[in-house]
Amino acid sequence: MEKHRCGWCVGDDLYEAYHDLEWGVPVYDDDQLFEFLILETFQAGLSWITILRKRENFRKALDFFDYKKIARYDEGKYEELMSNAGIIRNKLKIRATISNAQAFLKVQEEYGSFSKYIWGFVDHKPIQNNLKHYKDAPAKTELSDTISKGLKKRGFKFVGSTVIYAFMQAIGMVNDHEVGCFRYKEVQKL
Repeated sequence: MEKHRCGWCVGDDLYEAYHDLEWGVPVYDDDQLFEFLILETFQAGLSWITILRKRENFRKALDFFDYKKIARYDEGKYEELMSNAGIIRNKLKIRATISNAQAFLKVQEEYGSFSKYIWGFVDHKPIQNNLKHYKDAPAKTELSDTISKGLKKRGFKFVGSTVIYAFMQAIGMVNDHEVGCFRYKEVQKL
């Protein structure tokens, strides 16, 4: 018997694998949080499948999302990224990746980890939604507005409320799996 999945991922092997293994799983590791944050910022205005298909290219181009290295990128590295056809070559998003790495380090200094900072918005426990259909999920919420404003104050770029809500979904801060999806109850136990 085939598993019931959230409707947004059905029909594409890469999407289904991402949905089944990663999406909505609570992430507390700073390295993974940074990767998801950067991928979501690059996704702004594009489809998530576009980003997923380029994910390995991003990993290689961005030193496997090593934010300590990225924070030190110079103009030469910026130009190298701008000429890399394997990633999204958007000037502002590439610049934002560098400044976001710098802001990420500052948050770590202040809070001990980015995870403590970001998960503090939900008292370190995922919000359990009860969506019957993935299209019922909001594009943003008051909470994503608050987090977005907080990140912007700290120097982060491309972190509008819609991007942040997608980030919250990806890292499991909110469980937006459809209630009929086989992952809905599984991610609650993680």
